[in-house]
Amino acid sequence: MSGSGTQQAAHSLAFRVMRLCRPTLHVDTSPLKFDPCDLLFGEDLFDDPVASSHLPRLLDSINVGQSNNNSTDPSDFSYRTRFLLQHPSDSLGLPGLLVLPQSFGAIYLGETFCSYISINNSSNFEVRDVTIKAEIQTERQRILLLDTSKSPVESIRAGGRYDFIVEHDVKELGAHTLVCTALYNDGDSERKYLPQFFKFMVSNPLSVRTKVRVVKETTFLEACIENHTKSNLYMDQVEFEPAQHWSATMLKAEDHSVEHNLLTREVSKPPVLIRSGGGIHNYLYQLRSSSQVTAQVKVEGSNVLGKLQITWRTNLGEPGRLQTQHILGNPITRKVIELQAVEVPSVIILEKPFLVHLNLINQTERVLGPFEVWLSQSDSLDEKAIMVNGLQTTTLGEVQALGSLKFQLNLIAIKNGIQKISGFTVFDTVEKKTYDSLLELEIYVDSE
Repeated sequence: MSGSGTQQAAHSLAFRVMRLCRPTLHVDTSPLKFDPCDLLFGEDLFDDPVASSHLPRLLDSINVGQSNNNSTDPSDFSYRTRFLLQHPSDSLGLPGLLVLPQSFGAIYLGETFCSYISINNSSNFEVRDVTIKAEIQTERQRILLLDTSKSPVESIRAGGRYDFIVEHDVKELGAHTLVCTALYNDGDSERKYLPQFFKFMVSNPLSVRTKVRVVKETTFLEACIENHTKSNLYMDQVEFEPAQHWSATMLKAEDHSVEHNLLTREVSKPPVLIRSGGGIHNYLYQLRSSSQVTAQVKVEGSNVLGKLQITWRTNLGEPGRLQTQHILGNPITRKVIELQAVEVPSVIILEKPFLVHLNLINQTERVLGPFEVWLSQSDSLDEKAIMVNGLQTTTLGEVQALGSLKFQLNLIAIKNGIQKISGFTVFDTVEKKTYDSLLELEIYVDSE
């Protein structure tokens, strides 16, 4: 973390900022070993002339014991025995599996920034009534992390310090500044103000790419998550939260494990591993619109599908959490009217009239109509399979806002087999608008 102080006169106090984070894993093939004499005697042994005079003889006896137990061949340069314990004291060595971070490290969006801050008194006299503030500044906002105005630190002795810990959930990308200020009485009772600034950058740990495909009445959402960090990410949860009037189901590949393994997996739910440096994993969701959606919602609804909630942990369990912006689907076509088939006869006999019951729905918030409805036919008589029996045009009254009007058409079939009824045309006599291709039906015509 880069830091800067104030340009004023020398201060008795100074801030030191250290990031609190877990150590990293490191496999050291050459463990650090030490002499057991360091544990048995310590440095105070050399202060006693009598004890120090016997030290060479004691060290020789220990070294002889070690050499007797040491079976390593000095001519073997393969280091095959480097992990073997040649002497019981070797088990006391430091393996170096956990290493404390040597730098401030990278800070990623969605993590919790945790910092250990120490304000030190480097002067030779006590400072009193210390008011400390710590806050995070970004391009958009300022977040107060600590304020001791109501209960100032009574005093910090000469050479002493006052320590505290601050935490902040990182929710913005880009430059951040940790501002630490202290207002205190110096040794000469002069009131002094110390500001210090510590800057750091916040990066994006992962990227989410989405694709939306619509197959008939079902919408499929594919989410590809890519890891941009230098450590593995273990995805605890990648859950899609659908928008209102949508439902979502995650689609997974079939697992052919044994039943007890399936039960264990369901209980433990191992996280999905996305490897460091560009690893990716794909998720697939099946979305369906609610069957209880009203006509008003269809008109006023948008193409927002929902958003993803993503939680993960790194190698040593540090948590992270992100929420994506709203994911948009294909633009919704706002229909003014809709024509539905309510009832169609199950048995239709060739050249005998039959009734088709229909429902005309007004999907706007204004009154529409009156309407005229007819069944358009091809110019060629050979291509006609279904004809209107009787009046060619049916007249309907007005349809109230978000309302519907039921009516029926009297038709007759002139061809056998599977036939299609299409060409329903609705004409608004007031607005002079024609609505075509609103409905297509498939029927079977029997000759008996």
